Amino acid sequence: GRKSCRAGLGWVGKNTMLIHPRRGSFFFLAALLLNSELPVSEPFAANHCGTCTACLNACPTQAFPAPGVLDATKCLSYHTIELRGPIPPEFRAPLGDHLFGCDDCQTACPWNRFAVPNAHFPASPELVSLDPSEVLSLTPTEFKRRFAGTPMLRTKYAGLLRNSAVVLGNTAGVEALPALRRAAEHENDGIAEAARWAIAQIEARPAEHSRMS
Repeated sequence: GRKSCRAGLGWVGKNTMLIHPRRGSFFFLAALLLNSELPVSEPFAANHCGTCTACLNACPTQAFPAPGVLDATKCLSYHTIELRGPIPPEFRAPLGDHLFGCDDCQTACPWNRFAVPNAHFPASPELVSLDPSEVLSLTPTEFKRRFAGTPMLRTKYAGLLRNSAVVLGNTAGVEALPALRRAAEHENDGIAEAARWAIAQIEARPAEHSRMS
């Protein structure tokens, strides 16, 4: 982030993301190794976050102990993508319907509301909305076929099905119980444990509040 500021690409926001004044924070950085001399860019010295704390307030797990400081062990992107094994109980309810990652701190940022859309990274309609009950029924082969060439593979099979079970536990009603009960018998302990947790969540809340959101 600091090197990118020195390269003139923007400033580091309170959510630790690099923010470009016209692109916001939804972009990727890359490097080119060249044998040519290039003009030196002026460092980006200004910080345009001001008194805004929208990103900090939006975090579901309060993963920012201070502006510009991220506790990665509380970040839902870590728990839903990188973590292998069970999601800690204290992060399951805050996970809500986040099936893969979390961009709440970025979507809350006003600079992203005004950003120019990046046509090089269009949203895939197939991934914008996924049915967690359907995902929970996938076999490993179907998982690889369905998500080939997408970032979803980063979760691994067990991770995405684990996430699906937790999302159902947070958002679904009794209609999800058959899929969850099948998953509770899964040979993968992580998937089975998450499914049992989800079943307990659904069965513990009143029926009128136990519907898919």
